[in-house]
Amino acid sequence: MGIIELVVLSIGLAMDAFAVSICKGLSMKKMNWKNAVIVGLYFGIFQALMPLLGYILGMNFQNKIASIDHWVAFILLGIIGINMIKESLSKENDISNDSVKFKDMIILAIATSIDALAVGITFAFLNVNVVVAIFLIGIITFFISTFGVKVGNVFGNKYEKKAEFVGGMILIFLGIKILLEHLQIL
Repeated sequence: MGIIELVVLSIGLAMDAFAVSICKGLSMKKMNWKNAVIVGLYFGIFQALMPLLGYILGMNFQNKIASIDHWVAFILLGIIGINMIKESLSKENDISNDSVKFKDMIILAIATSIDALAVGITFAFLNVNVVVAIFLIGIITFFISTFGVKVGNVFGNKYEKKAEFVGGMILIFLGIKILLEHLQIL
C-alpha cells in the first residue's frame, strides 16, 4: 500500500471522528479553538493507537491465514464501510454536548476508532509501512477532527451524515482494490 492509498485510507477512517467533531462544534455556543484541538488530539491519538494494536494482533495470526489475507482485508473494510454508510443514512440524531472532559472524550475516541483497529489487523497481511500508516492516520484525523469542530460550529449538522457516507464509500473501495490487486484483476 503506497502513500496515496494510506492518505485516502486515513481520510476514510477519520470520517467517523469528523462527524462526531461536527456534533461537538454544533453544541458549542461560541467556537473554542482550545477545545477543538483537544477533540482533535483525542481522536488523532486513538485513531493512531488502534491500528497499531490491530497490527500486533494481526501479526499473531498472519501465518495462519496468509492464503486468505486479501479476503480478510476486503471483508473487514467492506463491513466497516457498509456500517458507516448505514449510520449516515439513519434518521437518528446522536446526542452531543460540548464537553471535552476525559470521561466524555475517551468513550467517543474509542467508539470512533474501532474501525481503525480492524484496519490495523489488515496491515499485518498487506505490504504496509506501519509507522508511516499510523503517523498519517493520526495526523490526518487530528486535523480533520479539529476542522470538524469548526465546521460544526459554523454549518451545523449539514455535513455530518455526508462525511460518514463518503468515509464508508472510501473504505469499501479500498477493500475492493486490495481484493482485485491480489486476484491480479487490477
